[in-house]
Amino acid sequence: MTKVTMTVNGKTVSREVEGRTLLSSFLREGLGLTGTHVGCDTSQCGACVVHVDGKAVKSCSTFAADVDGATVKTIEGMNNPDGSLSVVQQAFQDHHGLQCGFCTPGMVMSSAALLAENPKPTEAEIRHYLEGNICRCTGYHNIVKAVLAASGQDAAALAAE
Repeated sequence: MTKVTMTVNGKTVSREVEGRTLLSSFLREGLGLTGTHVGCDTSQCGACVVHVDGKAVKSCSTFAADVDGATVKTIEGMNNPDGSLSVVQQAFQDHHGLQCGFCTPGMVMSSAALLAENPKPTEAEIRHYLEGNICRCTGYHNIVKAVLAASGQDAAALAAE
């Protein structure tokens, strides 16, 4: 067993973990943060995306011990300090960027990471960045609209296509 300590959503946490414990399991089972979804266990669907030191990471293929000392943000930590939805979350709601909701936490986390790197992405850049996230319900159109809106760009222009 290895002791890991990290800051998760602004709170320092320490736990003993086996070396094979995945970050997704640490978050879901160890900390009860079930917003991080696990869809494939092979790092292909993106439902498990969290931020580690500000970068989007697929938590189902990252060992908890490898992020010892890091700052981790999950979907539960995405809201504004007053509890309201973040710009990205609100855009997903406003532009119907979800249906069943299973992929939504990973999509929101990936989208927020994209906007941190590229505040005004094009439609093509959004689609390319989100290639690592699979959604079986939406057809991605409204997700792209939501990311455009969250970036302050005109999402209605996409709707005209």
